[in-house]
Amino acid sequence: MPLFFRKRKPSEEARKRLEYQMCLAKEAGADDILDISKCELSEIPFGAFATCKVLQKKVLIVHTNYLTSVLPKSCSLQSLVTIKVLDLHHNQLTALPEDIGQLVALQVLNVERNQLTHLPRSIGKLTQLQTLSVKDNRLKELPDSLGELRSLRTLDVSENEIRRLPQALARVRTLETLSLDAASMVYPPPEVCGAGTEPIQQLLCRDSGLEYYPPSQYLLPVLEQDGAETSQDSPDGPTDRFSREEVEWQNRFSDYEKRKEQKMLEKLEFERRLELGQREHAQLVQQSNSQRDEILQTVREEQSRLEQGLSEHRRYLDAERQRLQEQLKQTEQNISNRIQKLLEDNQRQKKSSEILKSLENERIRMEQLMSITQEETENLRRREVASAMQQMLTESCKSRFIQMAYESQRQNLVQQACCSMAEMDERFQQILAWQQMDQNKAISQILRESAMQKAAFEALQVKKDLMHRQIRNQIKLIETELLQLTQLELKRKSLDTEALQEMISEQRWALSSLLQQLLKEKTQREEELREILMELEAKSETKQENYWLIQYQRLLNQKPLSLKLQEEGMERQLAALLVELAAEHYLPIFAHHRISLDMLSRMSPGDLAKVGVAEAGLQHEIPRRARELLDAARIQPELLKPPREEALGALEPTAPEEFPEPVRPSAPPAEPETPTSECVVCLEREAQMIFLNCGHVCCCPQCCQPLRTCPLCRQEIAQRLRIYHSS
Repeated sequence: MPLFFRKRKPSEEARKRLEYQMCLAKEAGADDILDISKCELSEIPFGAFATCKVLQKKVLIVHTNYLTSVLPKSCSLQSLVTIKVLDLHHNQLTALPEDIGQLVALQVLNVERNQLTHLPRSIGKLTQLQTLSVKDNRLKELPDSLGELRSLRTLDVSENEIRRLPQALARVRTLETLSLDAASMVYPPPEVCGAGTEPIQQLLCRDSGLEYYPPSQYLLPVLEQDGAETSQDSPDGPTDRFSREEVEWQNRFSDYEKRKEQKMLEKLEFERRLELGQREHAQLVQQSNSQRDEILQTVREEQSRLEQGLSEHRRYLDAERQRLQEQLKQTEQNISNRIQKLLEDNQRQKKSSEILKSLENERIRMEQLMSITQEETENLRRREVASAMQQMLTESCKSRFIQMAYESQRQNLVQQACCSMAEMDERFQQILAWQQMDQNKAISQILRESAMQKAAFEALQVKKDLMHRQIRNQIKLIETELLQLTQLELKRKSLDTEALQEMISEQRWALSSLLQQLLKEKTQREEELREILMELEAKSETKQENYWLIQYQRLLNQKPLSLKLQEEGMERQLAALLVELAAEHYLPIFAHHRISLDMLSRMSPGDLAKVGVAEAGLQHEIPRRARELLDAARIQPELLKPPREEALGALEPTAPEEFPEPVRPSAPPAEPETPTSECVVCLEREAQMIFLNCGHVCCCPQCCQPLRTCPLCRQEIAQRLRIYHSS
C-alpha cells in the first residue's frame, strides 16, 4: 500500500485538539464554524458530519490533515448541505465526491495542495460557488461543467498540469480573477494568458461566438443575493442602518469576548480533569505493563525452549536430508557413467560391426562350409555330437516354451488364442514326450531325424555367433540400467526431490531408443543367420549322410577368435592387452596388418587412427602399454615366450570356449543378485516388464496386460518387453 494511503495514528496533542474543537462546536451559543484542522486526521470523523447537520454549521475547516477521502463510509454529503465555506487544503485527496453538486449553498471551496487528478462533472451544480482554488494539484484538464458556475468570481488553477482551458469557461460572466501558469499554456496562448483575466475571457468568448461583457455588469445580482441573506435594506436611510449594524457588531464582539473567556475557563477545567484521567490511566498502564512483562518473560522462556528443540530437530533433518542427497547424487553419477560408457561402447560396436560382419562371412566361406570331407565323415563322434544336440534342443525348447506360454497368455487376453492354443498344446506334449524319453532313445531319434539335427545346429549357431552375443549382452545391460533408473525415480518421488529429474528422464529415453535399436539389430542378425542356414541347406549334397551332425561337430570344434589369431601369428601379450583394454574388437584388424608389440610401441595416435582405431583414449593408451610390456620384457625375456603347455593345449580344444565379453559397464562390479523392484500396481510381484517408448520397468506380467499407458509417466505403451532373470 502506498505511504500516503496508510492510516496514521493521531498524536496525543492532535487528539486533544479534536476533542476540544468538537466540544466547542456543540456548546450553546457557539458560532457557525467547525474547525478540526491540524488534528492529524486520515478521514473526517462521523461526529463532524452529525454536528454540521444538527447545528446547521456554515463553515467547515479541515485543512492540514492526512485526508485521502472527503466522505468516510456510512456518511453522506446531505449532512453538509448548509455549508458555505469548505476548506480542505493541504491534505492527500486524490478525488472529490462525484455528488459534490449536492452542496448547493457552497460559496468557497479550497482544495489547494492535494493530489487531485480530475474534478467531478457535478461541480457545475454549485451555482452559489464564488471562489474555487485547486492550486498545486495534479489536474491535466478542467471539466466543461465549470461553465455552469454562474456566480464564480475567483478561479485558481496554477501549479497543475493544465495546458488548455475549456471554451465553456466563457459562459462564466462573473469571473474577475483567473490564476494559471501562463508559460505552460497551449490554449489560450502564453502571451494571452500573461495579459490577465480579461484578455483570456475575450478570447474564449470570441472562439465560442459570444459577445464579451465586463464582470461588473453581472456582479450586482450576485452581491444583492449575498446581501439579502445577511441584512435587509432599512427605510431610514444608510446612516441609521450603518449605526445599527455597528452597535450590533459591538454587542456581538462583547458577547464573543465573554464566551471566549468562559471557554478558556472551561478549557482549563477540562485540561485539569483530563490530566487527572491521564494519571489514572498511566497507573493502569504501568500495572498492565508489569503483568504483560511477566507473561512475556514466561512466553519467552517457553519459546526459547521450543526453538532449541526445533533447531535440534531441524539440524537432524538437515543432516539426514544431506546424507540422502549425497547418496542420490552418487547413485546418479554412477548411473550416468554407466550410461555414457554404454553409449560409447554401442557407438564403437556400430563402427566395427561392418568389419566383423565381413570377417564372419569370409570365415564361413573360407572354411568351406558347403563341403564335407571323407575324413570328417570317418571321424564323426556320433554319440557325443548327438548328446550335445539333445542338450541344446532341450535348452532351446525350454526357452521357447516359456516365451510361448507368455505369448499365449497375452493372446488369450485379446481373444486371439484359438488358433495358437492347439499348436502350443501339440508342442507342449511333444516337449513333455522328449523329456520323458530315455536318454538313449532321444539320442537315437536325433541321429535318425535330419530336422532335429538342423534345429540343434541352428540353436548352436545362434549361441556361438559373436555379433548376436554382443547384442544380447548389450540388451541385458540396458535392461539392468532401466530397472535401476526406475527404482531411482521412485525413490526420488518418495523423498519429494525434484533436482536432476530432467537428466534422469533424458537418460531413460536415450536407453529406450538404444534398446529398440538393439532389438531391431538382434532380429536382423537372426534373419541373416537363417539365410546362411538356408544357403547351407540348399547347397548341401542331396544324399549326404549325417550332414547336419558333421556341421554341428565342426561348429562345436571351432576355435575361439583369440586362439585363431594367436595361431596365425599374433602375439599372446598383444591379444591379452587388447582384451584388458576392452578393445578385443580390434583383434582382426591388428592380425590383418601383422602388427606386433615392437611395431605398436613405435606407432603414433595418428598411425592407429589410420589403421582403424577410432577412440582417442585407446590411440594413446595402447602404445603406452605396449612400451611398458617391452620394457618389462627386456628385464625378464621369458615374458614374451608363450608357455609350451599353453601352446600344446591350444591345439586340441575339448569344449566350446566363450569369447571375451565385448561390453563392460564403467561402474564397479554389480552384486551377485539381480536388482529387483516390486510392481507399482499390485505391490506384490516383481516388476519384469519394460514399457517402450518411455523405458519404465514398473509392472509385473499379470498387471501389465490391461494397461494402455505407463502408470508412472502416462505415456502411450507402444511395445512391452519382458525381462528374464537367468539363475
